[in-house]
Amino acid sequence: MDRLALEFICALGMPPVDYVRMAAELGVSRVGMAPDPITENPLGFESWSLRGNPSLVGELKTALSDNGVRVSQGEGFLIMPGMEIADSEAIIDIMAELGAPLVNCVVVEQDRQRAIDQFARLAAMAADRGQIATIEFMPMMAPGNLAEALAFISDTGAANAKLMIDAMHLYRSCGTTEDLAGIDATHVGYAQLCDVPMPAQDADYGEEARHERRCPGDGDLPLGDFLRALPRDITVGLEVPMISKARAGIAPTEAMKPCVEAARKLLEGLD
Repeated sequence: MDRLALEFICALGMPPVDYVRMAAELGVSRVGMAPDPITENPLGFESWSLRGNPSLVGELKTALSDNGVRVSQGEGFLIMPGMEIADSEAIIDIMAELGAPLVNCVVVEQDRQRAIDQFARLAAMAADRGQIATIEFMPMMAPGNLAEALAFISDTGAANAKLMIDAMHLYRSCGTTEDLAGIDATHVGYAQLCDVPMPAQDADYGEEARHERRCPGDGDLPLGDFLRALPRDITVGLEVPMISKARAGIAPTEAMKPCVEAARKLLEGLD
């Protein structure tokens, strides 16, 4: 099974139809998608949004079909103070229309019980559309590590709640490969692959995560062990935004090519 996907922040604001074509050119048949860009746009791409834009959604569906590409997950779901996750229902509908089997959520809300209630609502909306709902943990957020994320999904009581395991977030939150290998594999819904230095060299964690990760093999993460500790039937999304290359005028396709090759080599090494 071809498990590799390309995550949308790698494209640094590229319009979604072009992004799908880029993935196909790189030989990747799955892409993560979000309703809007969340990164800077150093290459000056035309702004875009899937929200309230059925024409663009239709163009994207056609591009996916024409290029033999599927949406691997829908991102851009946030649990935040003063916001209701139910207001994201239209975005879940778009992701379901695009064929996304999974929607991923990040928690900003610091009231744990409210965050749990909101995520349970997201999971219920996803379940109504036959989707899994994943929670993405990361340092300085809540949940901030693997153990907290496991407790979080358990407390939601949602049968379709699973974990998003991002390699950067796992190891930077002091998690280990042994921690990952020790959890019930059925709790893992999706994984994201990148490399970063250990310890961190950038004081701004969010900026590094969103804009400047490294190609697999160019950092210090034990990525082979990471992949071996994961279930073999889940998608592995390559999430390596490299804004420094874009600012140097390097196109995303050129920047991503060695990353895709490195990721495939790692995955092939598991066989």
